[in-house]
Amino acid sequence: MSGASRVAIGIDVGGTFTDLAALHDDGTVSTTKVLSVPADRAQGVLNALTASSLVPQAIAHIAHGTTVVTNLLLERRGAPVVACATHGFTDVLELRRQERAALYDLAQHHPAPLVSRAHVIAVPERIVPDGVVMALTDDAVQAVVADVLDHARQIGAETVAITLLHAYGNPVHEQQLAHALRDAIAAQQLTIDVVTSHEVLPEIREYERMATTVAEAYARPAVRRYLAGLSDRLAAEGYPAPRVMTSAGGTLEAPDAAHHAAALALSGPAGGVTGAAAIARALGVSRALTIDIGGTSADVGLIDDGEPLVERGGGVAGVPIALPRVLVEAVAAGGGSIAWLDDGGALRAGPESAGASPGPAAYDRGGERPTVTDAHVVLGTIAAGEWSGGVRISREKAREAVRRMAAPLGVSVERAAEAIIATADATMARALRRVSVERGVDPRHIPLIAFGGGGPLHACGLAERLGMRQVIVPPHAGVLSAVGLALAPERRERLTSCVVQAAEWTDDAMRTLLASSATQLAQGSTRLEPRWWLRARYVGQGYELDVPVVLTDTVSHVAAQFVARHELRAGFTLDRPVEFISARTTLSSTPWPVHFARPARSGDLPNDEDDGRAMTRTLHGEAIVRLPDATLRVAPGWTARALDSGGWMLEAS
Repeated sequence: MSGASRVAIGIDVGGTFTDLAALHDDGTVSTTKVLSVPADRAQGVLNALTASSLVPQAIAHIAHGTTVVTNLLLERRGAPVVACATHGFTDVLELRRQERAALYDLAQHHPAPLVSRAHVIAVPERIVPDGVVMALTDDAVQAVVADVLDHARQIGAETVAITLLHAYGNPVHEQQLAHALRDAIAAQQLTIDVVTSHEVLPEIREYERMATTVAEAYARPAVRRYLAGLSDRLAAEGYPAPRVMTSAGGTLEAPDAAHHAAALALSGPAGGVTGAAAIARALGVSRALTIDIGGTSADVGLIDDGEPLVERGGGVAGVPIALPRVLVEAVAAGGGSIAWLDDGGALRAGPESAGASPGPAAYDRGGERPTVTDAHVVLGTIAAGEWSGGVRISREKAREAVRRMAAPLGVSVERAAEAIIATADATMARALRRVSVERGVDPRHIPLIAFGGGGPLHACGLAERLGMRQVIVPPHAGVLSAVGLALAPERRERLTSCVVQAAEWTDDAMRTLLASSATQLAQGSTRLEPRWWLRARYVGQGYELDVPVVLTDTVSHVAAQFVARHELRAGFTLDRPVEFISARTTLSSTPWPVHFARPARSGDLPNDEDDGRAMTRTLHGEAIVRLPDATLRVAPGWTARALDSGGWMLEAS
């Protein structure tokens, strides 16, 4: 299609809505919203594409944010796994970090490991930092292979996870065992995949490395089937195969993504923070908090130096996944979160959600329990009538649902609705504090970027709870996650272990490691730009910080950068040597061009009449602005200003 317009598509499949954003090559954006299909999320993707009326031949690429891995871990529906661990270390997943599931609740237990102790095979080998102290013999390999295949047949395992001691530094035994297993699997014509820890997470910390490797093995078969099925269904309609957003904020082609399942655990939420970062850069904002309030949850993030903050570690559904990820903390406080009274009569909102089916009572699709959305409808902050995505809002249904909850409390429907919103706000404010204050960031001096269908509604209330005085509501706020997916670059990632003290590392050795990692990752491609980070800590510390590096840096300069970041994050420095744990290399394509222009009609504003007069540019609260895909509430004491680039800037008086 030489000379024809090309379009980048981002599709975010949420619990209630599937959002599509189309970024045209002239930088303009068009959006589509349809109801999700929980039983068949791929159908939701196809429905969104059909509703967009885009010609398949005009689409340059489709970027997809998926919750497949998150759902697998939450619902424990992954593939049966057989694991291999060094003899004496087969209980690592059971032992964890010896932390309580809940500090003050002795009866609460951690979620069970993804692979049971009975199916963890001991491997007679031992490598220590100084070298091999127990070699893995050919006889031992054959015995382990036979044992693994026997267990695999018993439980119908689709994957084998190999995590041997210190394989991050010396993978020779993992490679030896994996090679023998693959040969035996091929000889017996079995369909079993082999996953090794030195390929998944070549870093120190035995528990996190094993847990992440097992999570990869647990999720990979389902991810491979989902992406293959989605690709086939898209191809049947003439669409290109999808790219998939990773937790770290880049995209992978579907076949590569299928072999990096653990890296997709936060695929969807990462798109929203990526889109918010693009907004921040366009406005010259280097640091901001973000909140994406959807139908099921609220996702909170942090932008630093104009980019989403990427960290390693964290867990999903009680499973540690120690891969790089855009910092996103999700709390169950979305528009569909159901309000209820606990045994003590206290009001709660979530974690149960009405989802897309039946949805909030106001949707008039069979839902009867009150939700956060219903509370807004009762108060008039969400207008009754027709909305995008084929939704019709009924104020009568919303009032009836909230009334049933208000009756036992002896309060009016309006007072109960206010309490539901305040309860949800309190939950979200705690999450905002965790991602900012706990990282040495004072939220009072930075803006809040609020998006998602509910973000602009709650933004002023949340900002007031944290003492923030500025809110940014981006254009296309209701579908910003899809916008972020569409503009996200293609990105490859590589981790390389390098446990060494700064004083013992030469500049040439550091630069050789970084350059070699980029060369291996490039695989002959010259169109991707490299970036590097070194993971550093004080000797003896139990956590690390990522420090950005360029090839002209010296080791002493990088160490000094770590000390400065540590003081900013923790508020102090230590008189101890600095050591580096690993290097992270990324290769990224150029992001898709986009400019955020104001649409011809931004929404139903006061004085925005049909006679074509200029729409209102400044509003003083209390005011409600109906945006194309969301609703903005300007609270009393706040002033909202329409931005020339699209979106709104809100400031407290």
